[in-house]
Amino acid sequence: MTLGRRALLGGAAALVATPRAGSAAARPAFTTIAIDTPMVAPDWAVLQRRLLAANADACEAFYNAYVDRRDRLRVFARWGANDGPDDAAEATNDWALLHALGGRDRIMDLTARFWEGHLKQYAAARTVDVEIARAGMYHREFPVQMDWQHIAEGLTTFNVMGLSRPRDAALRLRTLRYADFYTGRDPTVRNYDPARRMMRSMVNGSRGPRLTPATPLFWAGDPFDPIRFHMEHGESSYAQTLAHYAEYGDVVGDNPLNLQSTTLGLNAYALGGGEVYRRWALDYLDAWVDRARRNDDMVPSHVAPDGTVGRDWWTGVYGWGFSPIVPQTGRREDRNRVPRSITAFMNGTLLTGDSAYIDVWRRQRARIDAAGKPVGGIFSTPTMYGADGWYGWKPGPHRTNGFEIWYITQSATDRAAAGDHPWIAFLEGRNPDYPVKALTADLTRVSARVAARLTDTTTPDTRLADWPIGINPASIASLVQTMTGGLHIARPPWSPTSPPQGGVPLHCRLRWFDPARRRAGVPDDVAVLVHGLGDRTTDVSVVNLSADTPRTVTVQGGAYAEHRIDGVTISGRTTRTGGDGTLTLRLAPGAGARLTVVMTRYANRPTLAFPWDRG
Repeated sequence: MTLGRRALLGGAAALVATPRAGSAAARPAFTTIAIDTPMVAPDWAVLQRRLLAANADACEAFYNAYVDRRDRLRVFARWGANDGPDDAAEATNDWALLHALGGRDRIMDLTARFWEGHLKQYAAARTVDVEIARAGMYHREFPVQMDWQHIAEGLTTFNVMGLSRPRDAALRLRTLRYADFYTGRDPTVRNYDPARRMMRSMVNGSRGPRLTPATPLFWAGDPFDPIRFHMEHGESSYAQTLAHYAEYGDVVGDNPLNLQSTTLGLNAYALGGGEVYRRWALDYLDAWVDRARRNDDMVPSHVAPDGTVGRDWWTGVYGWGFSPIVPQTGRREDRNRVPRSITAFMNGTLLTGDSAYIDVWRRQRARIDAAGKPVGGIFSTPTMYGADGWYGWKPGPHRTNGFEIWYITQSATDRAAAGDHPWIAFLEGRNPDYPVKALTADLTRVSARVAARLTDTTTPDTRLADWPIGINPASIASLVQTMTGGLHIARPPWSPTSPPQGGVPLHCRLRWFDPARRRAGVPDDVAVLVHGLGDRTTDVSVVNLSADTPRTVTVQGGAYAEHRIDGVTISGRTTRTGGDGTLTLRLAPGAGARLTVVMTRYANRPTLAFPWDRG
């Protein structure tokens, strides 16, 4: 690195690196700024460091209680959409993200160990009656068949492992293999029809697509007596478990939930797999953009096997018209899961910088709002569509996914549909106490989950795979928001307008690295707080809580370096950056500063390579 000019910024010395010549893929130029202005330790900073530590302690204790010496989950392992392999995989949800934020290395080690252990556990687990899983519930380290609501949930941890381990050769090979189950490049698995740019079934996996209607047995798994287990959906008999899925047969053809497979393409590309993965993800997304345009700006929930979208566009399991009977109550429940697929369209913007993928959802929102009418004297909008038209009315304009749309566009016209989440109020300067309250709430949640573990009387023979999910202590929503200005899209829903889901990448403004230890996450003693988000700016405070040890932290724009940092302003003076905008801050003991980061969002192709490894 060749050092260029030197400037003084109100007590902060800035050393700006001269960019290397070459293409956009050239090694980034590093801009280094020394910060030596003392800062009294803010309450949010102390709480942030405490929460990182509390999470790590609680997660390790959880591992010792619910995972055996072979790194397998200590549960009654069975097949099924209620409590199958995907739920087992979720036992360590948010642990990989915790490490990527600055959690201890031990947590990432346990996360990786558990992933390997659960793969072996469910490859060895077999069904008797469910034909597809008689040779194992996993094949080639992936679900043999399931829908992408559940496959995506099971990939919640896997899909963010690259944030901490981008140089892991085994992770890269596994990601490419998983992706190729869907790109069409694996000739043994014909899930994808490249000519029609569609998945052949909404039920698919490492043994290919299901091309016949799905039976209740397929969804519910082999017969068992639920009496000794906690049943998440409230069934009291196996007959009720089967009845839960009585209307889940319509699976042949494509469904927008399958679009969540594009996250595998995104990660394969970002891990260096090549343009073929980016191109596949975009081709598949573009096909759905076109389908929505031709369907009066509505994302259809059913694509026929011949690739057409007809008058039955609203059908299919988890579709616009999917309201099956709940056997325990005899009443119909609306289960439209189409809104979950917005995260795939967010992938499209991340891969290209093009807002056209989010515009699909803006137009759909307008279409739904246009269908609004008074219901009981209150203007309401629908959430469902069936043979008789719109139904599932809820008061007010259509809000679902409003937050995600606004987060990507940062458009004032999208702001109203985002709602008034307390975090937004903070970012807009209307809720200054939010960081302390949110961090404190997550600390309380960690303590509550620890208490639940200590008082848990279940045994491996009396708990299903979904039971440990509710005891997993990882509580990081406030860390994602405060440290990265990012979305913690998870289940349960992270905001009132967002549907619950899993398996999505991290969408954020800033991501931090420890250059001294060559790892992801903030160094020891460092705390950061994103104060505000704009289309071209991000306001953030950085502080070193150590009274005697200097710390150095590197920051990039976005989880995948997709945002280019163009400059940074401190005390009214701006330093320009070069290359992809990677920025390093040298913090004196007890020093801190508030910065305005000037950036061009979605300017760079996504990569998971660490800043010092890019080139």
